[in-house]
This record gives sequence, structure tokens and C-alpha cells, in this order.
Amino acid sequence: MSILSRRSFTAVCVALLAAGAAVAQTFPDRAVRIVVPYPPGGFNDTLARVSAEKLTKTWNQPVVVENKPGGNTTVGNLFVAKAPADGYTILITPLPFAALPGLYGSQLPYDALKDFTPLVWAGSTQNALVVRNDLPVNNVQELLDYAKKNPGKLNYGSTGSGSSNHLSMELLMRMTGAKLAHIPYKGSAPATMAMLGGEIDALFDNVPNVLPHIKAGKMKVIAVSGLERSVLLPAVPTVAESGVPGYEVNVWFGMQLPAGTPKPIVDRINRDVVQLLKEPDVIKRFRDQGVEVVASSPTEFSQLVQKEVVKWTQLIRDANIRVE
Repeated sequence: MSILSRRSFTAVCVALLAAGAAVAQTFPDRAVRIVVPYPPGGFNDTLARVSAEKLTKTWNQPVVVENKPGGNTTVGNLFVAKAPADGYTILITPLPFAALPGLYGSQLPYDALKDFTPLVWAGSTQNALVVRNDLPVNNVQELLDYAKKNPGKLNYGSTGSGSSNHLSMELLMRMTGAKLAHIPYKGSAPATMAMLGGEIDALFDNVPNVLPHIKAGKMKVIAVSGLERSVLLPAVPTVAESGVPGYEVNVWFGMQLPAGTPKPIVDRINRDVVQLLKEPDVIKRFRDQGVEVVASSPTEFSQLVQKEVVKWTQLIRDANIRVE
């Protein structure tokens, strides 16, 4: 490249950066939508609605929540992937997003790493491993031993293929050699009811979802999935502490934008979302639901998503997991 060409290229880059910065200063000048690829209810919806309420005040523009469930979240994800890259369409993105490339392969209607711009890692929670009260096990090793001594006898529930509770048990089985049959349900509530009704023997689920039943003595909790103990269940050991070193499932929640969104707009939205996530009332509301605020930079969230896609794609292939 000649000196003149390099100077021209540099001038174009400077002009584009200046234009992007100018747009970011006036952003937003109309309504913004936050897309939740799930039905109303649950923490994904909470994250969207709390953010919409706070950002509406910050931006003095309406921020609306649109629930677009379907296709194991691919409907909502694809909608955002195809939206204009202008910052006006935000996607709520939890852990299962990272499992879809492994589950669907070339059938996935978008590229999970190329069609989105990670915006913020909002927060994280854990899954609790619970079992039926009358199951003769009281810790992880006893569950694994029982499963190995009684092949084909135990089953576990989940909220569907690729969900965090499904992946939590598949990872445990992969790391230990234990085998439990998978029974998917359409949501946490029916899976929990199945546990209470004795239809399933074990279940990983978000701590807040099963905590009331644990406190009521209706199911036994034997471990949590994170590297550290849950603040809501401080006496309960992690799976790693329970004899499965290296085990970790971090149930994360974040936001993304369409690929190609100008960096000044990404940075502007990230700054304002991080600010609202750090407000005391938001921290308390999330913590009451078992979620600890992270409030990361776009780069940190991008690194997490890339790492998680690799991790879960490998597990899904190794375990030959199929969509059920």
C-alpha cells in the first residue's frame, strides 16, 4: 500500500469513527426494543423488564420488551440477528444460547459467534442438584454410586434439550460415567412438579426455582453447580467439592446486539446498562432471585460466549446429545 493509499485509508477510518461517535451522542432518538426469546416469566424476562424501565428514564425514550419464544429460542435470536445494526434491538442471551450450535449444527439459522455483538454479561446464578426425598442418597457420590449399581433405574428432568439444567446433568454424567435417563419438560414449573410427584428422581434447576421446596422439606438438595457455594444455600457443597473436581456450570445471563453495531453505540449502551445494574435496588432484586450482578464490558462478555460455545459444543458432540 502506498503512502497516499495509507493516508486515504486512515482518513476514512477517522471519518467513520467520528460519524459513529456523533451517532452515539444522539442515541437513542426513538423507541428501543429488548427481545426475550422466551415466554413472559423467569429471570430472562426480569432482566429485560428491569432494564427497560431504567433505560426508559435514562434515555427519555420508550424501551419496550418483546417476548418472541419458539424454536428453542432460535425464533427470537434470529429476529435480532436480522435486525438493523443500529443499537435499537437488544437480545437477552442466557447460557443455552451457547449450546445451540452443538445441538443444531448447520441447521442453526444464524451463526452464534458472527451474527451478534456481545454487549454485557449482566449476572450469574447456579443450579441446585435436588433428588426425591425417598431416594436413598444424601450426597453426590451416593447418587453416582446408586446410578452405577442400578443401571437404567434412575431418571432426571430438565426444561428441554440444551437448557442449563440439562447440560448440568449431562456434564456430570460425562465426567463420572454415571447414567440417568433424560426426561425433558416444557419449563421449570412442570419439571419441579414432576419431582414433587415422584415422576423423576433427580433434577438440576436454578436455585431460586427449587429453594421454596427445599425449605419446605419436599425435596433434598445435595449440591450446587458453581465453583463457590450459593449465598442462598451456604451449607450445601458444590459438585466439585463433592468429589468431581473441575465440575462447573455457571448459569449466566447477558445481552447482545446485531453484528456490525458501531462500537460507539455498543459502548454507550454498555455504559448505561452497567450503571443500572449497579444500582442498589437492582442488585437486591436480582440477589433475591439468586442472581449475582456481574455488569461486564463487551469484551469480557464476548470472551465468555466464545468459551461457552466451545465447551458445550464439545460436550454435546461427545455425549451424542440430540434435540428431543
